[in-house]
Amino acid sequence: MSKTNEQYDAVINECKDVFLKKTKDYGTAWRVLRTISIVDQIYIKAQRIRTIQELKVQKVADDIAGEFKGIINYAVIGLIQLELPADAPEELPENTVAAAYSQCIDTTKKLMLDKNHDYGEAWRSMSQESFVDLILMKLQRIRQILANDQKTLISEGIDANYNDIVNYAVFALILEGEKKSSKPDAI
Repeated sequence: MSKTNEQYDAVINECKDVFLKKTKDYGTAWRVLRTISIVDQIYIKAQRIRTIQELKVQKVADDIAGEFKGIINYAVIGLIQLELPADAPEELPENTVAAAYSQCIDTTKKLMLDKNHDYGEAWRSMSQESFVDLILMKLQRIRQILANDQKTLISEGIDANYNDIVNYAVFALILEGEKKSSKPDAI
């Protein structure tokens, strides 16, 4: 399990680094996004991965790993937006953004650790295709929750779906990294 902890943190550190650099470049322009827009941004990235998986051809240089990192960061944006009060300013200081990012990831990682305990790291036997399908399903669930005025009868809310999306994308990146590191160097 400590290996998973280290791998999880490494993936998140890469994602957070990109997120904070983009915050320096663009500020918190993402604050104007409503939940459905965040869902659509994640959908675009997951659908691109799925299309590349199915067609086995990629015409745009951005790699699949970059798309998974984007999925993580948009899901964190979604989590941050859910936590902010309605009257929060659009432009947030970088230290506030960094703290909010860390807080969301702490919650998401705790969920991962709890589920890993109960499921015995079953995700390590899953395919990248399954992670993409599960992300797309979680997005459909969020859309349905929004259509129901954010009310659920017995199901988890939007935040739980974002947490799962982050964890599925992290798992996909961990497994992709392991696959790359286990390939012998070309001669």
